[in-house]
Amino acid sequence: MKESEEIIKQESQHFIEQAIEKDLADGKNGGRIHTRFPPEPNGYLHIGHAKAICLDFGMAAKYGGKCNLRFDDTNPTKEDVEYVDSIKEDIQWLGFSWEDREFYASDYFGKLWEFAVSLIRRGLAYVDDQSAETISEQKGTPTQPGAESPYRNRSVEENLDLFYRMNEGEFEEGSRVLRARIEMASPNMHMRDPIIYRILKTPHHRTGTQWKVYPMYDFAHGQSDYFEGITHSLCTLEFEVHRPLYDWFIDQLKTDDYRPRQIEFNRLNLTYTVMSKRKLLELVKDGVVSGWDDPRMPTLCGLRRRGYTPESIRRFVDLIGYTKVEAINDVSLLEYAIREDLNKRAPRVFGVLKPLKVTITNFPINQVEQMEIENNPEDETHGRRLVPFSREIFIEQDDFMENPPHKFFRLTPGQEVRLKGAYIIKCTGVVKNDAGEITEVQCTYDPLTRSGGPQADRKVKGTLHWVSAAHALDAEVRLYDRLFCDEDPSGHKDIDPREFLNPDSLTVLSGCKVEPSLADVKPLDKFQFQRVGYFCADYDSSPGRLVFNRTVQLKDTWQKLNK
Repeated sequence: MKESEEIIKQESQHFIEQAIEKDLADGKNGGRIHTRFPPEPNGYLHIGHAKAICLDFGMAAKYGGKCNLRFDDTNPTKEDVEYVDSIKEDIQWLGFSWEDREFYASDYFGKLWEFAVSLIRRGLAYVDDQSAETISEQKGTPTQPGAESPYRNRSVEENLDLFYRMNEGEFEEGSRVLRARIEMASPNMHMRDPIIYRILKTPHHRTGTQWKVYPMYDFAHGQSDYFEGITHSLCTLEFEVHRPLYDWFIDQLKTDDYRPRQIEFNRLNLTYTVMSKRKLLELVKDGVVSGWDDPRMPTLCGLRRRGYTPESIRRFVDLIGYTKVEAINDVSLLEYAIREDLNKRAPRVFGVLKPLKVTITNFPINQVEQMEIENNPEDETHGRRLVPFSREIFIEQDDFMENPPHKFFRLTPGQEVRLKGAYIIKCTGVVKNDAGEITEVQCTYDPLTRSGGPQADRKVKGTLHWVSAAHALDAEVRLYDRLFCDEDPSGHKDIDPREFLNPDSLTVLSGCKVEPSLADVKPLDKFQFQRVGYFCADYDSSPGRLVFNRTVQLKDTWQKLNK
């Protein structure tokens, strides 16, 4: 029985959990589990980073370990404190904490410098005067060995002298680099004397003008793991070919049996979405979107502004899982996760996006009734609220047709519908303007059909949402949709993804009407506008100006469009 339980357990675990448990069983690292999340502070985090965050912090939590937050701040030309602050905010919003373990690669610039000097002294690094382009050309191809640099056999003394002078600012950017001296015939291109330091004269946001040379990512990353005692360095699959170099540097640095273990997993790709940070930055700079937190962006701050919850994002990450196979995940699964979450937590309210006036001619003038309506049928703890009902109400324009098609079960002349939480009404006529457009629908109501009344259970085929005209609040509603209309906008060779921008990714509706309970909403408060979709109050919203963003529709309309 125990053996079968163990088999079931292994099959339910992903391969990283199995690797960690094997390391624990083998007694590696004294039973320690220590991970890290190492973002570059050169942009805002997106949904792909959320997968790595959930893994890094999640594995540490599951196995009683620790997870560091370490900023890979090795390129001052692209980094900013704004990005550092946004990254920390996003991680905390997702529900994770690094406690007092906030580190920076720049914390180790001194140690990395000393390690580089050590490599030079051991004949394992040299200064190359060639340009980056020439070095790249000399690297050869995966099937042909590279050519050695003419500077590869410089003396230790000359290399040390040049390296120190590089950091003193004596040479121009791009004129010299420091390369590891490994093997130009290696089948792994990353092992062919990789560049480990370059000259950058841009002040650093933490170290100022102290350094004129900065380590490359491959040189700083593994050593920083080593300095921090990381046991499992979890990264995406594109770094798998970097692992031999990662291990080579650790071999030159380590003094005992301890070494971090790099494990790669598949990155998160989404349909109808661009995930490249560089391309997202272009969208921001070119004004295609309003900023990093535009609700159409896959950034965490954009998803947050759109109304996504941290629980829904963590749920989505759980659903797609971790494998060694690259794949593109259907964005509809992310939308499913937020629908599932908001269905349980979001209160139902009435919001009419395209109002059409309805006058209930037999309802007493100036009379107002308070209808008691449940806030969320999925959870009774949400309680109930009172919604005012009066002679004049608004319904959606689409909920009325003068000449309807077959099986149109909404309001039409002579047909009855129920107003959600209120009465059954029947259309008796319409009012039109000089252009022949319907400006008002006239109805009568059945006073016996109110909740608790003698005919409250009388059945009709249609139920509509509504708002009392006398009590309705004006609102602006922003209908967000997918930013791209192509399933893989980045997957077309030589075609800019912006060629596939969805012209209907944002529709702004003014003059919408919402019920008075929304008067005091706060930014990011979330609701289901009944029969319409899930919405949240935008940052632009205030008591005097209500602005709502559509998070997601109630159903996936894109699947129908694709079919």
